[in-house]
Amino acid sequence: MPIHDWTRMEAGDFHDFHQGWIIRLRDALNQGPLPPGYMAMAEQVTGGPIPDVVTLQSRRPSTMDGEGVAVKEKPPTARLVTRGEPLAYAEKADRVVIRHGRGRVVAIIEIVSPGNKGNRHAIRSFAEKAAEILRQGINLLVVDLFPPTARDPQGIHKVIWDQVIDEPLELPPGKSLTVVAYLASQIPVAYVESVGVGDALPSAPVFLSDSELDYISAPLEETYNLAWAVYPEFLKEIMASPGA
Repeated sequence: MPIHDWTRMEAGDFHDFHQGWIIRLRDALNQGPLPPGYMAMAEQVTGGPIPDVVTLQSRRPSTMDGEGVAVKEKPPTARLVTRGEPLAYAEKADRVVIRHGRGRVVAIIEIVSPGNKGNRHAIRSFAEKAAEILRQGINLLVVDLFPPTARDPQGIHKVIWDQVIDEPLELPPGKSLTVVAYLASQIPVAYVESVGVGDALPSAPVFLSDSELDYISAPLEETYNLAWAVYPEFLKEIMASPGA
């Protein structure tokens, strides 16, 4: 199903869809690609932004190849792959872990809402906290289905990545929405996909460690479609109407 133009809807309408999407994303991860010893949970507070879905590794250790962890032969691909500068870690082993009652957070999936970009303070806070998550050794996947504003003229990734390394970025014409996966390694890596309204959501990696070979694919398109299927018909009609 193509990505809808969510700027045609009120913020509360997207909020409802957002909530349904993250639950279906959580369920799909737990029922499918996550290997043994990992679990996805919704709305866990970890000290950074309140994430939509977190991936937790249980206290029970698992081997990288013997218990189904998704070790790949090569890193994922994306339209743009960019690497930052080495992060300064103080006692890296301690900074990697955010303690949680049921395990260690290894990844966060964040679906950007209008409020995250609603004003200068909100978007700066979002970017700073996203960068802090990476500094803590937690991988991050950000999905932004809203076009750039005056506060993020090159999209949400540029604002986040400026916290890591200052490098130019040009969005492709007609592709102003962003799906970006961050690997929180000593030298952080960003896998950036630029999409537009009407496109299908791309496959995006969720990294489970600081290795580019240890990841699963987030079922973004599948779960977006499931959430849309049960979205209120009245709101679907508004989205489809020419005057929306």
